[in-house]
Amino acid sequence: MSATAEPAVTTAPARVTSSLRRRALGVAAAVLACLAIWGIGEVGGVDYTVESPGQPAMVIGAGEIIGISLGVALLGWVSLALLERFAPRVARLVWISLAVLVTLLSFGPLFGVEATAGAKVALGAMHVAVAVALIAALPARRR
Repeated sequence: MSATAEPAVTTAPARVTSSLRRRALGVAAAVLACLAIWGIGEVGGVDYTVESPGQPAMVIGAGEIIGISLGVALLGWVSLALLERFAPRVARLVWISLAVLVTLLSFGPLFGVEATAGAKVALGAMHVAVAVALIAALPARRR
C-alpha cells in the first residue's frame, strides 16, 4: 500500500466525524442560547405567561424552551441533510434562505399572542438565537 493512500482513507471519516460534531454542537448551542436568554429573563422578572386567542394561558418554562428549540434545531438539521442528499450543489444556499425565511415567519405568532413586552422580546431573541446558531454551524463550509 502506498504512503499516499492512507491519508485519503482516514480523511473521509474524519471529515464526516467533524461535520457531525460541528452540527451537534450547533444544535446544542441553539438550545443553550435559548435557555440562557430564558434564564436571564427569569432572573430579570419576565413573566413568560402567553395567551393565544381562544386558548388557555400557558407559562413558557425551561422544559418548553428545551423541547421547542431542540425540535426546531433537529428539523433544521434533517432538512439540510435532505437538501445535501438530493440537491447538493444548491443545498447550502437554499437551506440558509429557508432558515432566514422560517425565522422571519416565526415572529408572526409573537404578534398574535397576549404577553408582556419582556416576554415577547425574550422569545423573539430566542428565535434569532436559534437561527444564528444553526446558520453558523450546520451548513458545510465553502471550500
